[in-house]
Amino acid sequence: MTAGTASVSAMTAGCACGSMSGLACTGVIAMNAYGLLFATHVAAGTVALLTFWSAALLRKGSQPHRLVGRAYLLAMVCVIATALPMCVVQYQRGQPVTAAFLAYLVVITSTAVWSAWRAVRDKHDVVRYTGPVFVVLGVLSLLTGAAVLALGVRVNSPLLMGFSSIGLVAGIDTLLKRIRREKMAARPGWWRTEHYTSMLGNGIATHIAFLGIGLPRLLPSLGGSSLQYLAWFGPLLVAVLAKLWLDRRWKPGPARPTGRAMDSLQRSA
Repeated sequence: MTAGTASVSAMTAGCACGSMSGLACTGVIAMNAYGLLFATHVAAGTVALLTFWSAALLRKGSQPHRLVGRAYLLAMVCVIATALPMCVVQYQRGQPVTAAFLAYLVVITSTAVWSAWRAVRDKHDVVRYTGPVFVVLGVLSLLTGAAVLALGVRVNSPLLMGFSSIGLVAGIDTLLKRIRREKMAARPGWWRTEHYTSMLGNGIATHIAFLGIGLPRLLPSLGGSSLQYLAWFGPLLVAVLAKLWLDRRWKPGPARPTGRAMDSLQRSA
């Protein structure tokens, strides 16, 4: 039994014995449940940070790279799953802006996690890769990006306005890929580009969570608006530079559909 579970059990027992009022008991249990949820979120984020760099440093395509990459994506699924109820809690606590931004991060991170996974699984079937889930996530990214932009303008937040561009660009790019998937299928190694682009998006989320949220809690002296903006926009800049370098390294040759990709397109026609 974990410390958090034991704490909740103890509080429940105390309430049963009438040691505190029903309302107070419910509040304490809720606080402990949220603490356990937050601890799980942080633990999953820590695993994600470690496995992200482990996968990045391992030889691409090797068995260790694939195994660590799967561990990373599973950790990110846990991060997303625990972030959803945290959005609700933040809203109930009277922090709608924080709740809205957290929900937006859940959407764009879910999009990146899905694409990173499916790009490898569907490397020979571009039609399956750009299926209904791909389109829905693209639409959600676009809509939430527009909503965060409007929210940023309303509350005069450069951070919100700046980060809305990620959802807007990702959403438009996703929908264009769906419309032009024949062209994408004709590009050699399209799945590799999709995979590392999505992983860079995941890396942005992982490092922002650590530098912008986790590290200031561990070292309060690192607070301040300038460092906060650096923590949020620094990973974005690094990811853009890494994307340019990887695109140059894996620059495709003449575009021509592979046999299996062409078959999938013909079946969908």
